[in-house]
Amino acid sequence: MGDTQEWTAAPGAAQRARSVLATAWSCAVTADGAREEYAGAHTVTDAGEVRLTVPGDSALSAAALCAPRQEPAALLEFADVAPVPVRSRIRARLWLSGPLLRRGDALLLRPARVVLRQSSGSVVVDPGEFTAARPDPLAEAEPRLLTHLADAHPDAVERLTRLVRPESLHAATRVAPLAVDRHGLTLRVERARTHADVRLPFHAPADDVAQLTERVHVLLTQAGAACPRALQRQRADGDR
Repeated sequence: MGDTQEWTAAPGAAQRARSVLATAWSCAVTADGAREEYAGAHTVTDAGEVRLTVPGDSALSAAALCAPRQEPAALLEFADVAPVPVRSRIRARLWLSGPLLRRGDALLLRPARVVLRQSSGSVVVDPGEFTAARPDPLAEAEPRLLTHLADAHPDAVERLTRLVRPESLHAATRVAPLAVDRHGLTLRVERARTHADVRLPFHAPADDVAQLTERVHVLLTQAGAACPRALQRQRADGDR
C-alpha cells in the first residue's frame, strides 16, 4: 500500500493519459474474446488514435476481418512503469476502448472511452479532452533524466529530502526519484513494508530539459537553505 502526500501543480488527467500513451512500448489488446500482447507494434497519431501493426495470422487480425462491418470493439491496455526500480513500480494504467478499423496493413483504434488509473484512483477522461491534450513535454526524456538523477546524483536526492515534511520521512529506508513532469518532481519514500509518494512542485512549469535543469537547481538551493534532516531509518510501530 502507498500513502500519497497531497500533490500540487500536477498534470491533468487528459495530459497524463496522453503521456502514458506516448511513452508506452507495449500494450495488451482484447477484441472478440481474444487477448494478445504486443511490443513495439503501435504508433500514436496527433489525435490520440492508436495504429497497430500486427501479424496477419493473429487473432486480432482475424477479429477485424470477421466482425460485422469489420469494426469490432477493442480494448487496449497500457502500463506506465517507473524508470527507477522502486516498490510498486507501475505508476499508472491506461485503458482505451473503441472500434477497431482496418487501415491498409494496419489496424486503427479511435478511443471512444478513456480510463486512467493512478495511485489516487481511477478517472474517466473525456474523449474530446483526450484528443485535444498533448503529452507532457518531458515525458520522452523522463526515463533518462530520472535514471541519471538516481545513479549519478544520490547526494542530490538526499538533499531534496530536506524539503519533505518530517512525518513523511518517518521510518524511511530509501528515497528514490519516481517521476518528473513539467510541474514538479515526485520522490518515492520507501519504508520496511509501505511507501509514500511526495511531490516537490517547481516554481514555474518547465517546457524542456534546460528549463527542468534550472527548476531542479532551484529546489536544490531551497533544500540547501533548509535544516539538514537525516532519514529516520528505525521502524515505525506500524512497520514491525
